[in-house]
Order: sequence, then C-alpha cells, then structure tokens
Amino acid sequence: MRTYAQYCPIVRAVEMLGDRWTLLIVRDMLNGARRFNEIARGLPGLSRALLSRRLRQLQHAGLVVHAADGYLLTPPGEDLRPLVFGLADWGARHAFGNPRAEELDPEVLMWWLHGRVDTTDVVKRAVIQVEVSDRRRVYWLVLEPQDVSVCYTDPGFEIDAVLRSDIATLFRMWEGEIELLDAVRAGSISLTGARWIVRGLPAWLRLSPVAPTVRAARASGAYS
Repeated sequence: MRTYAQYCPIVRAVEMLGDRWTLLIVRDMLNGARRFNEIARGLPGLSRALLSRRLRQLQHAGLVVHAADGYLLTPPGEDLRPLVFGLADWGARHAFGNPRAEELDPEVLMWWLHGRVDTTDVVKRAVIQVEVSDRRRVYWLVLEPQDVSVCYTDPGFEIDAVLRSDIATLFRMWEGEIELLDAVRAGSISLTGARWIVRGLPAWLRLSPVAPTVRAARASGAYS
C-alpha cells in the first residue's frame, strides 16, 4: 500500500479508510449489516471480489473481525460512528440536493426499506405492494410479527395495501427530505388498502438512519 509519508494522525486515518467503498462498508456495518451477502446487497456497485479485499483490509487494520455470525466491528471500528454520521451531517448541510438518476436504484431502496421496518405493532401478516411508477417496477414487502422480507417477484399472497410513487419521491421520503404522510396528502405518494396498514405504515417505517440529520438540515434552511 502506498502511503502519504506524513507523520500525522489524520494521514494515518485516511490511509486506513480512504480507499473507495471502505467508508460505505463501515456505514452499512454501523447500521447493522453483518453477513457478506447483506453488505453486498446494499452496495451493488461493489464487486464481491473488491468487497472481500476491503473486508480483509479492515480486519488487518483491526476495525473488523470475522466471527461465526458474520463480520463484526471491533471497538475501534465502532468508534468510527461519530465520524461517519458527522459526514452525514456535513453532507446534508453542504453537499446534498436533488437526486441524480444514477443514484436511484429501486432494488437498493427496497433492500434498505425492508431492513428498517419496526414490526412491534404488526400482529399478522401484511403484504404491501410497492409500485415504482416511472420505472414500471413492482416489489412486495411482506411484514410478519417478527420478520420482514422483500420480494422481487410476486410472493403469491393477497395484497393488503399498495404504495405507489416515482423513484425519486420514494428516495426523498427514505432520506427524510419529505414525510410520508405529507406526500400522501400532496398526492405525490399514493397509499391505499387496509386501514390498519395505511395508518400503521408511517410509524413502522423507520427510514434511513440519516433521515433525522437530513430533516434537521432541511429545517435549518441549509439546503432547499
């Protein structure tokens, strides 16, 4: 590995974390991803070979260990939390704006969404069909009292509710730029079906871990 040849703690940190994809792998692990396939599904632009290499580098740096139940952050790895979410705060205030077309992968969004559903108040199976109108794609979230799965083909269950919008609006909701209920009232998102799901879904969806940061930046007028 080439170094910057400067004796400085910032340089040492950049040498550990500055390679492409490394901080995003740490981000996803801080958000609960442990298994190789979980990390890979959340970063589809990252090849599996490069993911393996980056995980080995993180292990060599003492930030990650490979355990029986997957990859785990060590205490020094966990100490990256304020750095990673500090970048989220700076990005929300100074580098965020309208989404670019290449950033809007509906399958990634569905993968992220399914991992951020609180099923505490889900008392029976709820099947939510998600229609991405401008991509002509359909997905299904299957909520159970103790589990959530995302289906990319029809799971064969009766549909209990339908969530419909364009991909940019769905991503903006996920990131906390717009509120689900506000978007439903405005008509940019359609949510129809069983009343208990229509009422419950806004509370069940915990959205992106950085959504509170984006909301705070929006409220402060840091971006429009």
